[in-house]
Amino acid sequence: MKLKTDRESLLRPLQLVTGVVERRQTLPVLANLLVTAKDGVLSMTGTDLEVELVANVSEGVEIESEGEATLPARKLVDIWRSLPDNAKVSIVVEGDRAIIRSGRSRFTLATLSPTDFPKIEVNQEDIKIEAEVSEVQRLLDQVGFSMAQQDVRYFLNGMLLEVTDAFVRTVATDGHRLAMCTLDKGVAGSGRVQVIIPRKGVLELGRLLSDAEGDVEITVGSNHLRVRQSEYTLTTKLVDGKFPDYDKVIPENPIHSMVGDRETLRQSFYRASILSNEKYRGVRLLLKGQNLTIQANNPEQEEAEEMVEVDYSGIDLEIGFNVSYLQDVMGVIDTESVRISVSDANSSALIEGIGTEDSLFVVMPMRL
Repeated sequence: MKLKTDRESLLRPLQLVTGVVERRQTLPVLANLLVTAKDGVLSMTGTDLEVELVANVSEGVEIESEGEATLPARKLVDIWRSLPDNAKVSIVVEGDRAIIRSGRSRFTLATLSPTDFPKIEVNQEDIKIEAEVSEVQRLLDQVGFSMAQQDVRYFLNGMLLEVTDAFVRTVATDGHRLAMCTLDKGVAGSGRVQVIIPRKGVLELGRLLSDAEGDVEITVGSNHLRVRQSEYTLTTKLVDGKFPDYDKVIPENPIHSMVGDRETLRQSFYRASILSNEKYRGVRLLLKGQNLTIQANNPEQEEAEEMVEVDYSGIDLEIGFNVSYLQDVMGVIDTESVRISVSDANSSALIEGIGTEDSLFVVMPMRL
């Protein structure tokens, strides 16, 4: 295999594909990228056996002789980052060595046999979703922060993707909070399909779409999900489990609602959090008249108090929450005002941005 290219043509594809590769792996070949030069296209694949990302690059690449090899992912991307802007690069693979030349620099990397490189087996694809990048980004961004991390309830360590005739919806919960986002664009004849995308698959998809434009094609199978965007194809295995019935968690018609300025609340929660208990992160919310008082204290007997003017006409209420959860919600809502609704001092809070109906958030209370 022999090819010529430049630094800029491969930098982003290399960074994205290498992001899938785990630093610690069971098989040596999993530390490598599968690089294939064929029919004028340079294809690079990274995988950890759960998530696979393929980048196909044709612009800025001149293939002199076709072939394939596996190259060390981290070393390759570190070399690429270190090269000067607009550097011209050549790659030649001979036997079990790859030689990379750029200007007066030369690097020789050890390769492994491409026949040992694993690929995710894809079964029949059942449902196809077509949407704009911005729509899929919103489905991820609005709920991703609520995914659990390393929870023994493994089905919470990911995101629910629900597809019906009427909508496409994402839901995530860690058992203490829940986030939901709905795209009013269904798939005809799909019935109701629910799959759980693993946490890493969600994060890598978010990285892939962060600077992208155009359309996204998502295909859902019985054991995998595949996303195609421009020259990239991301395939992730699905979590084998049943997601909780999220409808039962969302409060129905909570009695008491307050409306406040989102940015003011966000900053107040942040300032109060500075003196909250570092372990439990609890704050006390007191609603009285047109004022919301946010109180926090810690074992060192330090205290913080913030008073925010809100629109509220219900009874006096006192309720405790994990302030980090409230900060996360205020960080993803993108409207000027938010509504926080509760039924009583022991009920979960329903939080929504005023002016958008596609997202809602639920935060459970905590005893202080």
